[in-house]
Amino acid sequence: MPSNRRRTPITLTSLVVVLVLAAGGYLVHRTGDAAPTPGATAADGTGASRASSPTTVATTPTTATVPVPSSAPDPTGTADVATARRQLAALPVKGKAPATGYDRVGDFGTAWLDVDHNGCDTRNDVLARDLTDVQREGPCKVLRGALTSPYTGEHVDFVRGNTTSTLVQIDHVVALENAWRTGAQQLSQQEREALANDPENLFAVDGHSNAQKRSGDAATWLPAAAGFRCTYVAHQVAVKTKYHLWVAPAEHEAIARILDRC
Repeated sequence: MPSNRRRTPITLTSLVVVLVLAAGGYLVHRTGDAAPTPGATAADGTGASRASSPTTVATTPTTATVPVPSSAPDPTGTADVATARRQLAALPVKGKAPATGYDRVGDFGTAWLDVDHNGCDTRNDVLARDLTDVQREGPCKVLRGALTSPYTGEHVDFVRGNTTSTLVQIDHVVALENAWRTGAQQLSQQEREALANDPENLFAVDGHSNAQKRSGDAATWLPAAAGFRCTYVAHQVAVKTKYHLWVAPAEHEAIARILDRC
């Protein structure tokens, strides 16, 4: 009997140890299920672990948050109509100031400057941007190229030369005289030179359209290619917004009418 009494505590102690070890193994197994598998990707394909913290996800750049530059003309003829409508609604509407004292070179600088300091003047920058099959002399000077004029849709071959260069011209979407009469007189010389060389205000076009437009606004001249008109007036509104210009009443009505059809 004394011998049996001594065995009982030992047996109970062993049983307790076994139960504790079993419970510990179960907990370890459950914890392992919650841990992320190295290299696993989330369902959206971003490569983020399911255990990634909210802070990490929020600071990861995505395509939706990266601004898209809009300096170049849109060859498809599309435009951000909603933005253009909002900007147009915010522009002051009043009559044009007199053109008295207007001097293209004196007020807006020599054509063409190198305002972005890339070593090339603005004309060559725009030709290189808008033409295809570009051939250069050196890093800047465009000698040849092909243009599909956004104002007409026609194909124009550009060949640099005294009698051929004018077939392709650089148009100021907001004509400089129009800018002068709608607020640019109040800008500094540096701001006016920036406006005259702003890529958003410049298209390479066929020479005939540029000569026909002269200093016209949307109320007096529009591109013959109707499919490009939304982009054209959207650029005008964006430029006038950027440089704190205003629109004349007839100009405002013409732009609004075009945007309503886009």
